[in-house]
Amino acid sequence: MANVSAPARVFQVPSHALIGFFALTFAVTWGVIGIYIVAPGWASSRFGEISGSHPFFFVATWAPAISAFALVLLYGGLAGLRAFLSRLLIWRGSSMWAAFILIGIPVVYMIGSLFKNGPLVAPLPPEGAGAVVAVLFLMLFLGPIEEFGWRGVAQPILQRHVAPLWAGVIIGTIWGVWHLPAFFLSGTVFAGWNFFPFLVGNITLAVLVTPIFNSARGSLLWPMLFHWQLINPFWADAQPYDTWILVGVAAVVVWWNRGTLLYRDGAVTEVVPVHGRGDQ
Repeated sequence: MANVSAPARVFQVPSHALIGFFALTFAVTWGVIGIYIVAPGWASSRFGEISGSHPFFFVATWAPAISAFALVLLYGGLAGLRAFLSRLLIWRGSSMWAAFILIGIPVVYMIGSLFKNGPLVAPLPPEGAGAVVAVLFLMLFLGPIEEFGWRGVAQPILQRHVAPLWAGVIIGTIWGVWHLPAFFLSGTVFAGWNFFPFLVGNITLAVLVTPIFNSARGSLLWPMLFHWQLINPFWADAQPYDTWILVGVAAVVVWWNRGTLLYRDGAVTEVVPVHGRGDQ
């Protein structure tokens, strides 16, 4: 008699867990960065100056991922975590979105920099292009890791209840506010920026990545590549002009994809996919 494989167990992360996800994410990031804002001298003497390579900076940046892994482990254990991480292997996506990530975003930065009377690309440091490539590699383990939380947990859960467009707006707003302590932290690039354009930019980017995420059926790989391109050190600082250009791009994207962005039908809603189906 032939063996019949048992169906894969499905681990569901309930919608109310999203409150815990956001609470833990903010607690970790604001707690770590807050020490350096409230007591900078004490924190620096005890733990060293905060910088992009400081372990605390990584912990603060990884807070959405830490929260995501904690929730998935809580509701699905190690088997659920393995299934969750399988979303990194969903690589099939639209060639149009690939072109947008690889070509469109750099063009936005270049045009924004020109508006700012800056260079097309960031000037190379005295150490040469190799140093920039090293930073680019380091960036892969910073911002993109956030996507385990924002697109890994928050986006699917929100899309159970609201249209993808509004899920993106909500995440973008929370994502922007989550960065707020960095604007009070001396020595960071945020300290020289205006928060309002940055917040608008976060909302815009969260809206832009939403159709990419859904078209790739819940892939974590594609949002990570998108995020990585946003912090590519080869692109010149184009704030705030890149934000306003992206707002215009987002308006076109929303209109073009209004059939999928304004309705929940077909949106990815599962945090942990059913084995072999890529989504739900």
